[in-house]
Amino acid sequence: MLNRTTLLAGTALASALFFAAPTAEAQIATPAASPKSTVMQRVGLTDVTITYSRPSAKDRAIFGSIVPFGKRWRTGANQTTTIKFSDDVTLEGKKVPAGEYGLYTIPNKAEWLIVLNKSTKQGADVDGFKDDQDVVRFSAKTYKLGSKVETFTIGFSDLTPATANVDMMWELTGAKFKLGTDVDPKVMAQIDEKVIKNASASANDMAAAAVYYYDNDKDMKQALTWIQKANEKDPKFWNVHTEAKIKMKMKDYKGATASAEQSRKLALDAKNADYVKMNEDLIMTAKKGK
Repeated sequence: MLNRTTLLAGTALASALFFAAPTAEAQIATPAASPKSTVMQRVGLTDVTITYSRPSAKDRAIFGSIVPFGKRWRTGANQTTTIKFSDDVTLEGKKVPAGEYGLYTIPNKAEWLIVLNKSTKQGADVDGFKDDQDVVRFSAKTYKLGSKVETFTIGFSDLTPATANVDMMWELTGAKFKLGTDVDPKVMAQIDEKVIKNASASANDMAAAAVYYYDNDKDMKQALTWIQKANEKDPKFWNVHTEAKIKMKMKDYKGATASAEQSRKLALDAKNADYVKMNEDLIMTAKKGK
């Protein structure tokens, strides 16, 4: 049998666990008023990551009121908005090294001053901000949005193989800046390694090199050599179409017609209506050029 001392000790332990249990439980999770968001975009061959918190307007006047004109803003809510680049980039033509930075803005009615600073922890403490930690500053003109954006939004638009716009939108106001990446040296280094210096280059690599040369108006004779080698053993309708386009750019209309007809037949066999149409259009254009 249990003695009185043992019973009392057990009762005390149970009481301690009962009263201590609530303090060990996690707090109730509720939605954040300004939820955290991360938007990622590959621009050229560079990865760009923006992390920010997204406040909502809630029937309030925003710029010139909640966000005062002429004062530094963390470009969102809660913590500082950050922007990270995997490679060196340009922002409105100004060079910025690879790395992660605080994205601060100073909004005004006609334009915003965009500031990238080495500090990513400043938050709302603008009084302790160190201007000597700025990496770059530039202006971005504002524009009126066609419809109201309730929740502050940062995104990417107008992507090209090497550039994109970074858009910041809230209520009826937008501001954007152009981001540029240095693609050509990286692609050319890969072509040099995998195609030019590689006697056993794959058909896929040779075709990719030919397409890059065609798209960027480089040496068309070299592009033609690569695409013809890629098409020797296993011609694909899309690669034969590239051969036709290269010949068109070289004004070899007869050769372009022959390649487009071959690509059209292959596309018909593959039941790819889009390439059938593209080849028919190219053939018509080539015949006009004769």
